[in-house]
Amino acid sequence: MAQSWNPPPPPGMYAEKPNNNLAIAIIATVLSFVFCCIPHGLISLIFALQVDKKAAAGDIAGAINSARQAKIFGFISIGVAAIALVISIFFGVLNAVLSGIGHM
Repeated sequence: MAQSWNPPPPPGMYAEKPNNNLAIAIIATVLSFVFCCIPHGLISLIFALQVDKKAAAGDIAGAINSARQAKIFGFISIGVAAIALVISIFFGVLNAVLSGIGHM
């Protein structure tokens, strides 16, 4: 029995578009600017913006890969921002305690 070859769908006519994780990327970008002053969340945003373009061009595998990268970098960026926030709070409390001791 011979296998039949199915050509890829034409651009704009694909079966299922992957989730672009744009919301996670935007949150990660905002948090990275607010808490870290380093725009590492932009990496996630760039990958998230590539998903729709690749899916429209018929590159579903590339769109899925970009969506996965956007999600990974988004969560990494949110984690780094959370760690920076905890460190900032710790040093703020430490500063307040040491300033209070110095005025005694």
